[in-house]
Amino acid sequence: MMNTIGTILSLTTFGESHGPAMGGVLDGMPAGVDIDLERLQRFVDRRRTGQTTGSSSRDEKDRVEVLSGIWQGKTLGTPIGFVVRNTDAHSEDYKELANVYRPNHADFTYQAKYGTRDPRGGGRASARETVARVVAGGIALQALASLGISIEARIEGAADLDQSISQAASQGDTLGGIVVCTIKGVPAGLGEPVFGKLHAQLAAAMMSIPSVHGFEYGDGFEMAGKRGSEVMDVFEKRPDGSIGTVTNHSGGIQGGISNGEDITMRIAFKPVPTLMRPVNTVDHDGNAVVLQPRGRHDVCVIPRALPIVEAMAALVILDAFLLNKTTRL
Repeated sequence: MMNTIGTILSLTTFGESHGPAMGGVLDGMPAGVDIDLERLQRFVDRRRTGQTTGSSSRDEKDRVEVLSGIWQGKTLGTPIGFVVRNTDAHSEDYKELANVYRPNHADFTYQAKYGTRDPRGGGRASARETVARVVAGGIALQALASLGISIEARIEGAADLDQSISQAASQGDTLGGIVVCTIKGVPAGLGEPVFGKLHAQLAAAMMSIPSVHGFEYGDGFEMAGKRGSEVMDVFEKRPDGSIGTVTNHSGGIQGGISNGEDITMRIAFKPVPTLMRPVNTVDHDGNAVVLQPRGRHDVCVIPRALPIVEAMAALVILDAFLLNKTTRL
């Protein structure tokens, strides 16, 4: 498996949904970066269940235990190891799924690839794995803040989301949605053409998040229906003497390199595949089976996905910043 992301700043995650713990090793973080562990915990708490309409009733406290790499509030330059204990897994809810393939889950594909799988809560394929990304990304966010870089994700169409989630839940159904992410303060020059373009790295990071099925930056797919003159980002000299663009159709990235403008992205999440109503499927032998609703699941992942998107963006941007230090003397 490929459980590591990043080049200079790299994160390796480990753990299964119903194992003892989730965790990770964040390597390559420069020494001397101030890290507020209480602030980190608050960031991780944003991903927890029970805070939004339609979230899973699984009650994990998600307390971050830093094992190495941070001393007296500062990074040491050594690997930052951490764990988040699993304390509320109900593995018995998944006994009947050991020999059944759930539609739109990773059951069939994991079995096809490895010849075995952990059926408890989806095992490694569970969105529970993302808690480790949020811990590491929360650390990266604090490092970026010291550089004047900020990242914020929001829900597109948030005003109607709670009502839509409630309606879907009442019908045993689920919802998807779109997260919009903006990265401010990124200096011009980040990104490694031709195969390490900044938007390609961001796309790979976002597409690695469970349930993500689409990514675009800037005007994205809308650009395909426009003329060149309609999406031209004309340069100008600003009052402070800097050079920037009048518009930002490019989403802050040109030629795979940041241009100093805000980086804008939209990330599409599919509906949660677990429905709270009977679903037709097959078992390992191809026999028809009707799945009965059981277990604890989100109706919509979008509210809890915001810190995950921010965390993955932070890991990519900080890695790109550190890589850029190698481009010229």
